Amino acid sequence: MQVTRDVFREDHETFRATVRRFLERECVPRQAEWDEQGRVDRETWLKAGREGLLCLTLPTEYGGGGGDFGHVAVMSEEIVSAGVSGPGFGVHSEIIAPYILRVGNEEQKRRWLPGAASGESILAIAMSEPGTGSDLKAVRTTARREGDEYVINGSKTFISNGLNADLIILVCKTDPEAGAKGISLIVVEATRPGFRRGRKLAKMGMAAQDTAELFFDDVRVPVANRLGEEGKGFTYLMGELPQERLCIAVSAAARLEACLERTLSYVKDRKAFNQTVWDFQNTRFKLADIKAQAVAVRLMVDHYIKEHARRRLTLEEAAIAKLFSTETLSKALDEMVQLHGGYGYMLEYPVARAFVDSRVSRIYGGTSEVMRDLIARKL
Repeated sequence: MQVTRDVFREDHETFRATVRRFLERECVPRQAEWDEQGRVDRETWLKAGREGLLCLTLPTEYGGGGGDFGHVAVMSEEIVSAGVSGPGFGVHSEIIAPYILRVGNEEQKRRWLPGAASGESILAIAMSEPGTGSDLKAVRTTARREGDEYVINGSKTFISNGLNADLIILVCKTDPEAGAKGISLIVVEATRPGFRRGRKLAKMGMAAQDTAELFFDDVRVPVANRLGEEGKGFTYLMGELPQERLCIAVSAAARLEACLERTLSYVKDRKAFNQTVWDFQNTRFKLADIKAQAVAVRLMVDHYIKEHARRRLTLEEAAIAKLFSTETLSKALDEMVQLHGGYGYMLEYPVARAFVDSRVSRIYGGTSEVMRDLIARKL
């Protein structure tokens, strides 16, 4: 991209080669099968765990890689560049596991984290509910305390890793009258009586990423499964959201670059009216705009990667990164699909897959409208 990147060390680039080999060997050949099944097989999760590709930033004492966010960024970039979609490694490793690490007590960490790092226990976090969307304060799933147990009732939807999950961090109300101050985080094992999975949700993109409805009918879990203090769940969620949003921005930047390179190759080879598509001024101008946008996104995202490495990334900055990168990607992909003509509408072409897969990036992790609201509060 003609941008000098200084966010990665030599060990990050060594790790990049490991990730690339794993994706080419274990993921790319299985993509069509995963798309058809709507989920990734558990053996691939176990292989990823054996190769140290899960829970990259967890301390080694809990089975993790002991790495930093640079390793996370490398993993995200390589998955996008390989055109792989489906493995929920990122949400498992760098969105959910950190809740247990930062909020859980020592017994909880030693009980749950080693299995997450090995791929034996797949993690999900259940936030969204029918009718609530991004409004976490409005969740209606309840956890009523009875002695040393919570009795949980409610439903969740749009849950990534929902079909495969062994452990679910549940966002619920332990005090339904207290608004945000009544929210708690409770870990629910998928083997608990009263827990059941609903249907596999049919999405317009990310076909191989298992996404499901979850139901909780008088599910009893011990109080020892609560993460942190009762009523502090909303605060814990706000503390982890900046990294989640930066991860989305990292993927968006890499997808924009990868699709630009593929589109350039296509238009320089494709013939129309006795010349290549590249020979039309409209094509060159469109791609020049996209190149400028890709450079701008790359410089911004790399800056925020460095800020996050110093633990200085704010909620507002993460919102800026996610908003600008995903909105830019969406508009650019629409232009690049158009430049492919009819082939841009065929899912066998990477640009078409990228188009449908990336649309959700403006929705999950907080919609673009929520990002604008967060940014506007600081103006």
